[in-house]
Amino acid sequence: MTTDSGTGPEPEGSGAEEGVAGELPAGWVWATLGELGVEAQPGFASGKHNRDGVGILHLRPMNITRNGVLDARDARFVADETGRRVERGDVLFNNTNSPVLVGKTAWVDSIQPLAFSNHMTRLRGPEGLDGRFLAVQMHHLWATGYFKSILNNHVNQASVSRKALLGTVIVVPPLAEQHRIVAKLDDQLAHIDAGEGAVQAALTASAVLEDVITGRGACGGLDGVECFPASLEPADADDGVLPDLPLGWKWARLGEIADVVGGVTKDGKKQSDPEYVEVPYLRVANVQRGRLVLDRVEKIRVPAKKAQSLKLEFGDVLLNEGGDRDKLGRGWIWEEQIEDCIHQNHVFRARVRGDVLDPRLLAWHSNAFGKNWCDRNGRQTVNLASISLRTIKLMPVPVPPKFIQGELVKAIESHLAEAKSAQQVIQGVREQGEGLRSGLLHAAFTGTLVPQDPDDESASALLDRIRAQRAADTKPAKRKRAPRKTSPAAPETSGRPVPAGTQDTLPL
Repeated sequence: MTTDSGTGPEPEGSGAEEGVAGELPAGWVWATLGELGVEAQPGFASGKHNRDGVGILHLRPMNITRNGVLDARDARFVADETGRRVERGDVLFNNTNSPVLVGKTAWVDSIQPLAFSNHMTRLRGPEGLDGRFLAVQMHHLWATGYFKSILNNHVNQASVSRKALLGTVIVVPPLAEQHRIVAKLDDQLAHIDAGEGAVQAALTASAVLEDVITGRGACGGLDGVECFPASLEPADADDGVLPDLPLGWKWARLGEIADVVGGVTKDGKKQSDPEYVEVPYLRVANVQRGRLVLDRVEKIRVPAKKAQSLKLEFGDVLLNEGGDRDKLGRGWIWEEQIEDCIHQNHVFRARVRGDVLDPRLLAWHSNAFGKNWCDRNGRQTVNLASISLRTIKLMPVPVPPKFIQGELVKAIESHLAEAKSAQQVIQGVREQGEGLRSGLLHAAFTGTLVPQDPDDESASALLDRIRAQRAADTKPAKRKRAPRKTSPAAPETSGRPVPAGTQDTLPL
């Protein structure tokens, strides 16, 4: 399906999202990737990656950013002799990923050829189609949700078939205008990228500030309070350098001030036991650093007594026992968001005894000093980290005098509120940047970003050349051989007799 300037129809499966469909500028056409003769070549899978630079760099879906740029900082290399490569000027399309990420696209700007995985498709267009223009438009289609409408959903991922990909409709301006559009986009997007980088840096600094506020606050180090070295009885753990504490504060081990228990392990063999009850339970994914994510809480069947003994109470502090290094030790406070909820064995529950310490101070401290302490004292493997119940009970915890804990919590929350307000301002700036990017790309593909030049060769001429080339490349069909009218002569024989049964075993 192709249409020249004028009102372009929007067929089923069209790649034209809302706002791009409609009247095209003079010299522009609609065309599918297939009509344009775009080559679509998938890569190859390899389970033998290395980060040592041995072999050739193997691009994977995570190497395409959400802004449509190749990022090889997390580089993996493979030994490969197939010769299936992407080169400078190619377009790399992410054909398989989560439904949200399928369709990310980037232009390849690499002097050296690179390998690419089977979750990627290499696109090579004809002369007359600028690869950068194609890449930016394809990524814009991803950003505006087009590829969600044509993907195939699988168990844990989604994909876009080669047929659907080649059926994607794009707008094609004259080649000279494509060059002008790309040049303008390069200039304007560079400013937006710089702004977004500054916003991201500010958000990162804001998150660090929160850690400083909660970490220092839980140790009494905010608002210029004078602190002094405080001792702690040695234990079988690496405490590192303990922060100084204000006068009247003391260090204690977690197990001295709180009851710390592990959670439940799922037993698939007894899930149908009639004496078991079904209750919601928290997993490592539910316990984030400084917050709980409860949009997906699974249920488990356990003995009624176990469910009762592990039932979470208001003020319990949850700490992750394992996961990758980022997950180890992080935690937050339970506030009875879900009735009769318990926790799995990879999540510890710390319940402060009496009123010796406000649970919020424990949670803040655990996500600052405590997180680093768990990293030092946990067990580290290739991709996982864990810490034992015995060890977590040894974590040092600062304990302020009871009469100042309420005011201390208020002071920390006041500082956090200021940091949150700054984050909201920063987030608003980020949204403005996203709006500018979207508007800029919309202008690029509707003909309003750069002026048209009536002397440019129409894009329809490109399609005419492609059709002509295809017609020239078409080979005439072979004539069918006429059937023989006489039987072929019998082959000569050796004159030796054929043993009985041999004929049945001869290949036909």
